[in-house]
Amino acid sequence: MSAISPKAAKTPLGGREGGYIKGKYKLFLIAFPFLVIVFLFSYLPLYGWIYSLYDYFPAIPLSKSEFVGLRWFTMMVSNEVQRAEMVRVLRNTFAISSLGILTSVLPVIFAILLQEIKSTRFKRMVQTFTTLPNFISWVLVYSFAFMIFSVDNGFVNNLLLDLGWIDTPMNILASDKHTWLAMTLWGIWKGLGWGAIMYIAAITGIDTELFEAARVDGANRFKQILHITVPGIIPTYFVLLILSIANFINNGLDQYFVFANAMNMNNIEVLDLYVYNIGMANSNFGFATAVSIMKSVVSLFLLFLANGLSKVVRGESII
Repeated sequence: MSAISPKAAKTPLGGREGGYIKGKYKLFLIAFPFLVIVFLFSYLPLYGWIYSLYDYFPAIPLSKSEFVGLRWFTMMVSNEVQRAEMVRVLRNTFAISSLGILTSVLPVIFAILLQEIKSTRFKRMVQTFTTLPNFISWVLVYSFAFMIFSVDNGFVNNLLLDLGWIDTPMNILASDKHTWLAMTLWGIWKGLGWGAIMYIAAITGIDTELFEAARVDGANRFKQILHITVPGIIPTYFVLLILSIANFINNGLDQYFVFANAMNMNNIEVLDLYVYNIGMANSNFGFATAVSIMKSVVSLFLLFLANGLSKVVRGESII
């Protein structure tokens, strides 16, 4: 019997294992820059939560600021005036977020209708014009709204005055009526085309043989949509809906900041705008940080709640 050489002793399995380990390191090196970015911009700023324990004023070092412990956290519930303010802000936040979830089906409908357009050129034109608003800043959106609804020279007021339907111009942007609905409609206008992209991709991924078989069986376009297209995009819709629920308390700042004024502040001030106003306008950085921490804790709770809901309904988790 001949002796086995050292080279022959190396099994193919060992070679595969070595390649697998090398592959893991390669994947880690590819992901490492993104992990650094996440750490720098998402985790490192959490050091700022320490300001919630101090009565901090700008230009005064934190080491010389008064340590107040949990004063700002207890004030949110112990102070009657502050408790009423928190209820008002949370009411606005939950109302606008609820309207956003209720209207989340609109991008689905828009994507289905867009895919039913037979003219490729017209379809691309519609998709382009509905997606562009997503890349426009809210400052420019407000400028556009001001040109349309301005009291002095707005298009709507001029048109209604010329038609004789009104006697005096209406100050629509400064009105406190239907503020939640108005903010939701502006959000729909800005994000409808962008929100439909995911559903268009989901529709594109549906097997075309299903539609061909349905046509052979005599199904019209409406029945094809109802029995093939809709079931094909429901998983995508549900995942995005779960993520929206997890992000329920985060309305953002830009939209409400540019549309806010003294007349509609009572109904437009959501939690993010409230934190900004308390911290930057009133220079109460400690209390603003405490409210922001509370918002983060609630968001984390909603994330795990949405994940549990996903496990129950879909049998799969999202995290």
